[in-house]
Amino acid sequence: MFSIATQQQQYKTYILSDETAGSQIEVVPERGGIITRWRVQGQEVLYLDAERFIHPDLSVRGGIPILFPICGNLPDNTYTYNGETYSLKQHGFARDLPWQVVDQLTSDRASLTLVLNSNEQTRAVYPFEFQLAFTYELQGNTLAIHQQYQNLSSVPLPLSMGFHPYFVTADKDQLEVSIPSREFQDQKTKQIHPFDGKFDFGLDEIDVAFKQLSSQSASVVDNSRKLSLTLDYGKEYPILVFWTVKGKEFYCLEPWSAPRNSLNSGEHLTVLEPGTSYQASVKLTGNFF
Repeated sequence: MFSIATQQQQYKTYILSDETAGSQIEVVPERGGIITRWRVQGQEVLYLDAERFIHPDLSVRGGIPILFPICGNLPDNTYTYNGETYSLKQHGFARDLPWQVVDQLTSDRASLTLVLNSNEQTRAVYPFEFQLAFTYELQGNTLAIHQQYQNLSSVPLPLSMGFHPYFVTADKDQLEVSIPSREFQDQKTKQIHPFDGKFDFGLDEIDVAFKQLSSQSASVVDNSRKLSLTLDYGKEYPILVFWTVKGKEFYCLEPWSAPRNSLNSGEHLTVLEPGTSYQASVKLTGNFF
């Protein structure tokens, strides 16, 4: 049995439930269309910094923030288009703006569709007309995010997209990380290192990008929580980023469509012709054992 309820917390929150499976997600459209919670078999899967969340001027650290129209940051937070220089902060603006709920369904799954349209605020930093439509689907232990990116401009629309899921963990040394790549690039030094499935969690920060992916699936087994997580992603996402900070009880496994600075460099940049749209999807499955 599937249901969608709403609750007025600090923000209006949509709670999607699969009561038979004991799974649930919470979505806050006003706060960047973010999924703040995902429960599998009644247990929390996502990390959320509740203190930061209550401050609208701070970026959310937790849940599943949306990355658009860039992933990562730009040098000096700037890019050039048609000879003009624009400023875009890290990961873009979609995660900070209010989204609108346009559809919900509870027949054979619980699903919620949200829309973000270009507006005066977005055009000031990104001079294009667009519409994003994201559908969050919950069924059993699986959470799917189907996306449509539509170019409503009369000119080509350059973009990159991604997600920044924060997964809660009790002991990072008990993580078994399976990423379909033999190497990663350190995002700070740009050096390439071989990957054997292990990270040094004694480091202050791990921020690495896997760019040579051999399949569309990655997984993490958290033996401290007895939780197995699988991330499936379409070929629209040729990059996975792994990020964590020492002393914090989270790790992030992020599907990106393009690397940092792609708006300037053009690397893996998605460009939509006027009047066209583009579909992408990611899927997360969690099982406690």
